[in-house]
Amino acid sequence: MRDHGVGSWTARRARKTPHRTAVVHEGTSYTYAQLHDRTTRLARHLLTVGVRRGDRVAFLGPNHPAFLETLFATARLGAVFVPLNTRLAEPELRHCLADSGVSLLVHTTRFDEFAAGCGTGRTVAVGAAYERVVGEGGSGPVLDEPVALEDRAMIMYTSGTTGRAKGAVLSHANLTWNSVNTLVDGDFASDEVTLLSAPMFHTAALNMTCLPTFLKGGTLVLEESFSPSRTLDLVERHRVTVMFGVPAMFQRIAAEPRFPDADLSSVRRMMCGGAPVPLSLIRSYEERGLRFVQGYGMTEASPGVCLLDADNARRKAGSAGVPHFFGDVRIVDPDGNDAERGELITEGPNVMAGYWGLPDATDAAFTDGWFRTGDVAVADEDGYLTIVDRVKDLIISGGENIYPAEVEKALHDHPAVGDCAVIGVPDARWGEVGRAVVVLAPGADVSADALLASLDGRLARYKIPKSVVFADELPRSGTGKLLKPLIRTAYSGDLA
Repeated sequence: MRDHGVGSWTARRARKTPHRTAVVHEGTSYTYAQLHDRTTRLARHLLTVGVRRGDRVAFLGPNHPAFLETLFATARLGAVFVPLNTRLAEPELRHCLADSGVSLLVHTTRFDEFAAGCGTGRTVAVGAAYERVVGEGGSGPVLDEPVALEDRAMIMYTSGTTGRAKGAVLSHANLTWNSVNTLVDGDFASDEVTLLSAPMFHTAALNMTCLPTFLKGGTLVLEESFSPSRTLDLVERHRVTVMFGVPAMFQRIAAEPRFPDADLSSVRRMMCGGAPVPLSLIRSYEERGLRFVQGYGMTEASPGVCLLDADNARRKAGSAGVPHFFGDVRIVDPDGNDAERGELITEGPNVMAGYWGLPDATDAAFTDGWFRTGDVAVADEDGYLTIVDRVKDLIISGGENIYPAEVEKALHDHPAVGDCAVIGVPDARWGEVGRAVVVLAPGADVSADALLASLDGRLARYKIPKSVVFADELPRSGTGKLLKPLIRTAYSGDLA
């Protein structure tokens, strides 16, 4: 076997643990041997219809075994897998397809109408048509052509909250090294049963949870959507050992009436990303004997940059942790000099080579080989990093820098605050000042004045927002990040 890419993983797992369960989905399960056979048959079909090295093959749909089979079959041919975000609007999906030059789209039936008019030359619907393709694909060797670790494996599109989405090009090496980092720092075992109800088209669910579990030979329980009640059912039924989600998902699970009595004894680790886990949520799960492993990263880093281990989850609450084993970071000022507070930059074998078809954007994203995260960070005396804000979200009020994330963290400590965001709004005297957009916790009530008064003495006066707007909810991305551009558009106007 001269293939060292991700596409070889099914064959390597099938020869080591052929009879172990690889995937469980809606009552159907596949062993590693069966999954490898299905992947091989699909790869043969892709080859028959003209897919070759470097061609792009996309998948559009929720978590499903066909997602993984398409990924591995595409990688097996040296082609490039493009997972598409099902939450995007149709024009955004068409942009991703056209921008990457997808030649074949695999999709679930929910997207039949879109697929028929998307302009992609070939489409395959998951269901009878897909099973026919797999059944007729044959088995045996696919290609006697090596796939190198440096070859392109995947194009993952960023959220595109500030303009059109960019495609981060991830190599087989990027994905492999990210999995190695996760196995080393996350202590994955070969008998893991990993529940995936967060969408795999996002980099954290796919690359931080799914692929490392697969690499170790664990079992993946795939859910097409998230339900807190069903999550508790699945944990009990399948004896789930690993759960992944964003803080909002774990909050909804903890709010379930039967959460205090649910059998969670099988769970070894809860992996969380997208935002820091509030201390109150950490305590809720610690009361059940469970601890969080928190990750910080981005699509361009495959995505792991830092990890906060369970032993330090409470002591370093709010921290992003320390860099992954095979990875390095620096904090720099605008001139690129090391600084106590500044932009976090990262380097390592998991970091992408660049954006698809965007050489200027690629050049702007790197400084001397270090990727610019766009996040402002500080490090404590133990080397644990805390992300204090986005560079572009910085509020400059009367010449003073205000980092909204710091203010948001203080607001979250108030028991009446369920969610919040701080944005800058124009001010005749100071240039701009802070405004808090607050979602009250269920059943809570507090006035704007009382909320702001609670910050007095805890934050410098210039950091305390000058106004408060109450909202029913705040827009967040699929990974749980606040969508600040949308919040600014909705709440930065004059108050009546």
